[in-house]
Amino acid sequence: MSTVTRLTRLALGLVIGSASLSITSAQAQIAQESSGVERLERSWNDLDQQLRALDALIPSDPEGAPARYTPAPALPQTLLQPNRVAEGPLPPSSTAAPAPLSLPSAQELQAGEVQGLTLLDALGLGFANNPALLAQRERVAAALDAVQAALGTYWPRISAVASGNTGQISSNNVASVGNADLGNSPLFAPNPRGAFFVPTGGWAYLNQSTTRGSAGLQLDYPLLDFARTPKVQAARAVLERERQRYANQLRQLQLKISEAYYRLQQADQNVRIQDSAVRNDLLILQDSMDLKLAGLVPRLDVLRRSAIEASDQEALIQALADRAIARRRLALVLNLAAEITPAASDPIAVMPKWPLDLEASLLAAYRGNPELEAILATRTALARQKDATAAELLPRLSLFAGGGSYGQNVNQFNLAVSSNGGCCGGTVIPTLNTSGYDWSFGLSLRWLLFDAGTTSGEARALQRQINAASQDYAARRNAIRLRLEAAFFTHEASLAKLVSARRGLAAALEAFRDSRLRYQTGLSSEVDLSITQERLIRSLEQRLNATVGVNISYAQLLRELLPVPRDPAAAITPDLRWDAPQPSVASPAMEHP
Repeated sequence: MSTVTRLTRLALGLVIGSASLSITSAQAQIAQESSGVERLERSWNDLDQQLRALDALIPSDPEGAPARYTPAPALPQTLLQPNRVAEGPLPPSSTAAPAPLSLPSAQELQAGEVQGLTLLDALGLGFANNPALLAQRERVAAALDAVQAALGTYWPRISAVASGNTGQISSNNVASVGNADLGNSPLFAPNPRGAFFVPTGGWAYLNQSTTRGSAGLQLDYPLLDFARTPKVQAARAVLERERQRYANQLRQLQLKISEAYYRLQQADQNVRIQDSAVRNDLLILQDSMDLKLAGLVPRLDVLRRSAIEASDQEALIQALADRAIARRRLALVLNLAAEITPAASDPIAVMPKWPLDLEASLLAAYRGNPELEAILATRTALARQKDATAAELLPRLSLFAGGGSYGQNVNQFNLAVSSNGGCCGGTVIPTLNTSGYDWSFGLSLRWLLFDAGTTSGEARALQRQINAASQDYAARRNAIRLRLEAAFFTHEASLAKLVSARRGLAAALEAFRDSRLRYQTGLSSEVDLSITQERLIRSLEQRLNATVGVNISYAQLLRELLPVPRDPAAAITPDLRWDAPQPSVASPAMEHP
């Protein structure tokens, strides 16, 4: 066999071998693809079965399944009614709080009015109408009355006394032994009969009616009472405590009103965001339907856009409910009349950066804090009450004096005596009138020598309460620091997040505009448009949340340092910002050379 023949056979063998290898690999690839398709089909079948099982768990819709392109239903009137636009600013005639023990009528609840309020107006109404603050004002007044009552113990007590009574006595007197043997005096002699002779067995019967009345003045004056001064000091400490609690409630109320107002502004803005999202959904849905009719996009785009529009419609409905709740929450804090629903008139404005650093804020918050001062006043009151209790074991010296006049009328009748000489030879006057006056004064000393440990036990109990108040002070001090630090860090973070949210919103807005134009011209898919729109809505919400976070955290910081009056009679001026006191600068004339 020639060399050419061998080479030809070798080449043919290689070609046939490579061909067989190619056929084998192709068959393997086809088999692999066929098995992959089968697995994919099985996955789809499993998913379809799971969805059908899930649908079986959901109750069937009595109205039937909606059509694919069903338009969005109208919003429920039960939500639109409390969410309607304010009819105007709240008139002064509608600012009065309802009676404390009253309940709203059905007519008042149905005839609701939506009235606009600024934040300053809301603070003024809250300070005037809030039930908790009004109750604290009454407690301050009660503590002041208690101080006046305690001071009255330094003065004498003068009382007008009077009494009157009437009654009748029937007496039957029998002398079982006579008095004839009493000495040799002729007054008791039986014969001749003495003036006071009573025979044995003599008796007499007599009825007597008496009417008596008296009137006068009585004076009691404690000259020495070691418990009196501690009681007055305790009453003054209680008054100070209630005044400090009133100031602390002013701070708390301002925070509640500010937070409720800011939340209402957030709910208002969220309704606008969700409403804008739904409006954009409707426009894009119309574009998708037009593009589908032109054959430029598949039916999938229209269905996906319909689902997005329905989801945003749901978010809008929830936003309306949240705003209705926020309005009612503000009305509750302000204690408005039942027929008034408040609406926020102020636009959202970002509060400035807090003027102090954290350390200076903490020191300023501790200084003169009414929440802490109230606990110190409680300790003082308990200490003085303990002194007053211990003073019960000390002597007490008092002066007493009294004087008055009296009158008496005595009638004696139905007199009957025995025939052998009578009995009990008293003088019988048928009618006797008697009058006179009397007076007296003196000193009384009271010294408790033994009470089985009752007083000492009460003093120990009060000391325990003093120790507990000290621990309350420590706990409240730590709570104030935590509140202030949390508000400070939240404020700083909200300011930083607001900067990022503004940048993100600007970029998201431009991206949404570009994506919508590209979709309308067929250069972008509906998926890209949906993702861009979702990013825009999220950026709007993030900027809104950061803005409200700045304002609420500022109000929380203000709650810890806000200057407020301690006297309920003092005027209250709401202040939305706190200016750090500037250090005093010495004048040139006072400077040292």
